[in-house]
Amino acid sequence: MQLELLNEQGQATAKVDAPDTLFARDYNEALVHQVVVAYQANARQGTRAQLDRGEVKHSTKKPFRQKGTGRARAGMTSSPLWRGGGRIFPNRPDENFSHKVNKKMYRAGMASILSQLARDGRLAVVDSLTVDAPKTKLLAQKLKAMGLESVMVIADQIDDNLALASRNLANVLVVEPRYADPLSLVFYKKVLVTKGAIEQLKEMFA
Repeated sequence: MQLELLNEQGQATAKVDAPDTLFARDYNEALVHQVVVAYQANARQGTRAQLDRGEVKHSTKKPFRQKGTGRARAGMTSSPLWRGGGRIFPNRPDENFSHKVNKKMYRAGMASILSQLARDGRLAVVDSLTVDAPKTKLLAQKLKAMGLESVMVIADQIDDNLALASRNLANVLVVEPRYADPLSLVFYKKVLVTKGAIEQLKEMFA
């Protein structure tokens, strides 16, 4: 598999050989969906909570007499059937949202995503991506010159200048290969990979 090598103007100047096991695999939509959903589920903190009928602040007094009113009998206003009452099955903070994904499945899913990005022309290679100073403006100008608006950069080495310059750009994500995740790969319109990062990705997912 050969990937385009981009220069600082965003033009393809050459081709770079890449392993077929990582960038030329068949697209498995069901597996990619499972991996992305599991990643999102495992990121949930589960900090929301609701009250049941014993926890809502209500009087325990019977709202009206049992018979003769023509209404349905009611014992207290904290009933889940009443507005403002407790929930029948309330959400709890200790609820477990995690999904289990085997390592082999995760690697195959990541390779499938990278392969499809390469086929769609959304993945390209750069020699390196650096800025002279930790200035957001410098990185924004460099990416604009390359014609990139929404981009994920997978770099083998990230210095302080690049990390500080990229963290305030809304549509830019700069990560090392070990922090590449399936959701970001799918979300960003373009993915740039440095030459050194290709070898690391190969060791991790191929």
